[in-house]
Amino acid sequence: MKVALIQTHLTWENPTENRSHLAQKITGFMEEVDLIVLPEMFSSGFTMNPKIVAETMQGETISWLQHLAKAKNCAITGSLVIAENGNFYNRLVFVFPNGDLQTYDKRHLFTLAGEDKVYTAGTEKILIEYKGFKICPLICYDLRFPVFSRNVENYDLLIYVANWPKPRINAWNILLKARAVENMSYAIGVNRIGMDNNNLEYIGHSQVVDFLGNHLVEPQETDGVFIVELDQEKLHETRSKLAFLNDRDFFNITPQSKK
Repeated sequence: MKVALIQTHLTWENPTENRSHLAQKITGFMEEVDLIVLPEMFSSGFTMNPKIVAETMQGETISWLQHLAKAKNCAITGSLVIAENGNFYNRLVFVFPNGDLQTYDKRHLFTLAGEDKVYTAGTEKILIEYKGFKICPLICYDLRFPVFSRNVENYDLLIYVANWPKPRINAWNILLKARAVENMSYAIGVNRIGMDNNNLEYIGHSQVVDFLGNHLVEPQETDGVFIVELDQEKLHETRSKLAFLNDRDFFNITPQSKK
């Protein structure tokens, strides 16, 4: 499976501008890919003002994603602010080439920024089956919580979309490798670059790590599109040879209590 990582700046709380900018990135590369990965809250930046940018699942950004997925004949994923049933969600959407959707609501809300005060946490881990791959999509702060991402489903690929700032980028690099190795899975992390309106700087470090901890795409700091091909056959051969997942622990995860 060929995947394109889009690492770029985001305009603060301006979905129209971000859609236009990202559309140029997406239509600007000619190589055919199976999946495009965008950052967390790609339409707004990591805002705690959801009322300003929130959309519905029938809104303009979802329609835009579906149009692009059909036009490029590939899947597209990333997260945005969604309003639903009186709540706001940091929701990852996975748009298939035919426009169908699967969604994941961020479980681990970033309390340091007050995300838990304005967004509702998700409770369900999901698996997406696409092009023969089993994909586990997660969002930013989820990276710090290995129990939730534990590979009890034999997934092939972890995806983390993020707005992970420069002061903690070393943790991002370490934890992406750890999640790949401990779960014997490919791990893709897509982060943004630039400054936001909270004066936080982002330097990207979007990257791809294989199931043994090797970089297929080294941490990147520039604005760009980075393309990688994932080899599922090699993954399964390595799992058969090094059957570490046979010795894994299994967990029961209880829903988070509301504060």
